[in-house]
Amino acid sequence: MKRFSASGFRIVFLAVYFVLMVFPLYWIVITSLKPQKEIFTYPIRYWPDHLTWQNYANIIKISKFQIYIGNSLLVSLTAALIVSAIAVLSAYVLARHHFRGHGQIMLGFFLTQMLPGFVSLGPLYMMMTKMDLINTRLSLILMYTVGLIPFSTILLKGFFERIPKSLEEAAMIDGCSRLSALIRVILPVMLNGITATFIFAFVQNWNELFMAVMFIDNESLKTLPVAMNSFVMKFDIDWGSMSAGTVLFVIPTVVLFAVAQRFIVDGLTQGAVKG
Repeated sequence: MKRFSASGFRIVFLAVYFVLMVFPLYWIVITSLKPQKEIFTYPIRYWPDHLTWQNYANIIKISKFQIYIGNSLLVSLTAALIVSAIAVLSAYVLARHHFRGHGQIMLGFFLTQMLPGFVSLGPLYMMMTKMDLINTRLSLILMYTVGLIPFSTILLKGFFERIPKSLEEAAMIDGCSRLSALIRVILPVMLNGITATFIFAFVQNWNELFMAVMFIDNESLKTLPVAMNSFVMKFDIDWGSMSAGTVLFVIPTVVLFAVAQRFIVDGLTQGAVKG
């Protein structure tokens, strides 16, 4: 009886948790399919009387949605590629070599993850202004790259430490240099971990709003999160268009998170080999 009660409580708890997590997504999708007049009807309708794609047509045809997506893709992909490349090299050094200041570097990386982003906003804005990078995509790429290198390095360092040194030592005995052993032997084993790091960096860049709002004011350079924020007007909120944009905005991140989960698990499994 006790076992049944515990199992029943667990099922009820998970069911309630699932509903609480899924219902907001359901409500966003349904709102995006409602005509404007049905969004504010009372009592609340959990299924619209008339489904419409007008909200999606509005943001695609009337707004510069394609431009915003292009800006987000360019900034997110470029920054994620740079972060992954730098993090691979820095994580390899920190995982394979213990030198003076090693602990201080790792402590510095961890401390950067504890500080809120707005703390450095003033100095960064002044720096970008002096470099004449305000209202440029390059400013976002630089900020995203710098912000994600510490965490990406910490993440990849864990992957490197799970790969036995004997693999690269055997490659070096066969005539490979250290760099050649890294590229030919270690990186193929690390592929899942590197992919997971890239996807994590891309999703973080794709969702970022704070820096993009502060550094970009030009309409043709805005990223998708900034464009979504523009649906919040002074005296009104275009809930239909915002919900439709949110659905389109979330789809890539949902897919990438699903892919990232598999890569992270595979990477940890393959790296957990004792030499």
